[in-house]
Amino acid sequence: MANPTLRQRQLAKRLRELRHQTSMSIADVAGHLLCSPAKISRIETAQRRASLRDVRDLCNLYGVSNATELMELARGAREQAWWQQGEGIDVEPVIGLENEAIKISEYETTTIPGLLQTDAYARAVIKGFVPLIDNALLQRQVEIRMKRQDLLHRVGAPRYWVLLDESALHRHIGGPNVMKEQLERLGEAAELPHVTIQVLPFTVGAHMGFDSAFMLLEFDEGAHLSDTVFMETIAGHLFQEKPSQLLRFREVLDHLRAMALPPPESSKLINTQARYFASQSG
Repeated sequence: MANPTLRQRQLAKRLRELRHQTSMSIADVAGHLLCSPAKISRIETAQRRASLRDVRDLCNLYGVSNATELMELARGAREQAWWQQGEGIDVEPVIGLENEAIKISEYETTTIPGLLQTDAYARAVIKGFVPLIDNALLQRQVEIRMKRQDLLHRVGAPRYWVLLDESALHRHIGGPNVMKEQLERLGEAAELPHVTIQVLPFTVGAHMGFDSAFMLLEFDEGAHLSDTVFMETIAGHLFQEKPSQLLRFREVLDHLRAMALPPPESSKLINTQARYFASQSG
């Protein structure tokens, strides 16, 4: 299966390593190739696809005698994956990384994570975020989100650890019936052997996760990828992979896990709220 996200990030990592080996700065490389430093930076952080000409020129500059592997990565980065098919589709680029991760840790503040959403809940979330979205595009976005969840039910599924603020259990998205179904789905997911769900109750007060939601994706060494933090904001998608950045996010995760309810108590709270919405439906 094509995974252009993976290939693009693998290529970015290799090109960054090659530059470091030559002790050249981004400005040095840009000067040699007569381009802007921003272009080199965006290629090295996988924010821009490198063309075959870019890879050829960089390999020549770095003294790489056999660029076959890097050229193949560049070609693979330009392929189209299943989640990129369809005009006007703008989905989370994190999907390609999820499919290669061996462990995913996610902290969510306002909604149920996309990997655990029901069809109706996902539809209400997307429609709420983009009120004027075309119906056909909305349907395609929901279909992609549902297919994305196959990840958790395949052989060799990643370890998935969710830290969920209690507010997500109370926010009325789509109405009582939708919330009842969604929280029941959440409770079922918590019973999967490779899934852990912990709720941060309102009673914990202030904590290190106030700033924003995020996802930490960890990879096997064979994937040739750096562990990565993904954040989705109204301004766009952000990736953090520097060791100092990862250390900070791991510290936050450890802090949140210690403050959150244990999984059994979290499941009880989820089930209690599901029963509340059941009593409000009909």
